[in-house]
Amino acid sequence: MKEQRTPKRLRRAIVGAAVAFGLFVTIGTTQTGATAIPNTPVHVAYYLALGGSGSLGVQPTIGHPKGQPTSSGYANDLSALVRSRWSGLQLVQLGCPGETTGSILAGGDHCRPAGQSQLAHAVSFLRSHSNVVSVTIDLGFNNILPCLAYHQLNETCVLQNLATVRQQLTQILSTLRAADPSLRIVGVGHYDPNLYAHIHSIAVQSLASANIAVIDRLNETLRMVDSAAGVPMANVGSAFALANAVPTTLPNRTTAPKDLVRPCALTWACTSPPLGNSHPNGDGYEVIAEAIADVVRT
Repeated sequence: MKEQRTPKRLRRAIVGAAVAFGLFVTIGTTQTGATAIPNTPVHVAYYLALGGSGSLGVQPTIGHPKGQPTSSGYANDLSALVRSRWSGLQLVQLGCPGETTGSILAGGDHCRPAGQSQLAHAVSFLRSHSNVVSVTIDLGFNNILPCLAYHQLNETCVLQNLATVRQQLTQILSTLRAADPSLRIVGVGHYDPNLYAHIHSIAVQSLASANIAVIDRLNETLRMVDSAAGVPMANVGSAFALANAVPTTLPNRTTAPKDLVRPCALTWACTSPPLGNSHPNGDGYEVIAEAIADVVRT
């Protein structure tokens, strides 16, 4: 898949963000969660990306239409764009597709041997490397995804899973802080990649509004937990125009709310098979990176 050229506006934004952190140069990147601790020189700093498939830059390819890790994810955008300004920083990706707040704690995902968890791997890395300069954590969406399946909203499921996210994310952040009290952590908010499916029906657009409300509640839950732990959160939902009902004209001259249309531009959701996929495309990952950069600057 052809790499997309990064817009100058985003490059300036992330360079400014990197100045604030004093980080982000990638001299090596791991693309799977199986083994992510690189062999590096002494004077190397690390940026740790934790979470699900989004943290890995998963996108569809001809060979893997359901998606595979790529070098065009938001973590890559935040690191590689300032290669000429800082030397010695490595991007370490420990994420795993489908990861939830429960599986990152307990293990059992398909990215590691039985009995090992992403969080335990991260803690081990933090304790053996004093030069981890930043962590992004991208969790929560996979917890509530089953509640939105088949165009049906299960409110009981939503309530239960938001409570689980609140409890388990608190534990996750506390564990990371215990491993490194001075660790810089940035939380990553969410958008709904499936809103495009609601464009062409008034009745289904009503359901879309309910789904948007659930994503808002998820983001508010994440923001509350992050804030209690002293962790800023990137407003990815706003970057994807979540809950923005301004009418937008489609190529076929019909109109739909902006929040239903924007995923078509920033994800693979409206792409013809076999590449149709709900993961962000290169532009979408750049937008996520910019939202994170906004947090870093402030």
